[in-house]
Amino acid sequence: MSENTFKQKDKNKAKDSASGSIFSKLDKALGGNNAEGGLPVHYLPYVLFLVAIGIFYIGNSHYADKTTRKIDKLHQEVEDLRADYTTLKSEYMFASKQSEVAKKVKKLGLQESEKPPFKIVIEKGEY
Repeated sequence: MSENTFKQKDKNKAKDSASGSIFSKLDKALGGNNAEGGLPVHYLPYVLFLVAIGIFYIGNSHYADKTTRKIDKLHQEVEDLRADYTTLKSEYMFASKQSEVAKKVKKLGLQESEKPPFKIVIEKGEY
């Protein structure tokens, strides 16, 4: 009995179209198997990998530059805040001196006490 080759061809066609990578399909579509000089699609995965690494490298360098600029800006801001803190602290220390407080309350009519403070002592049973 003779074999039915028609069905085998259909099986091979279905197998070829279902299997294979995107690159093999692209190679067939562009005619890369020709000896006449089609596109060398078999190098395409490597080229795409190198392009992806290049894009990652560029993005990473931009991110590093942005982070460096941000760090420099924050260092400058810390220095400005430290200078402000030192100035305000020295002004506060000067303003809280006894002589400066006495000058400021003199405008309100208050005077500095001439008598030293004394301690109030309560015996245990008196309260």
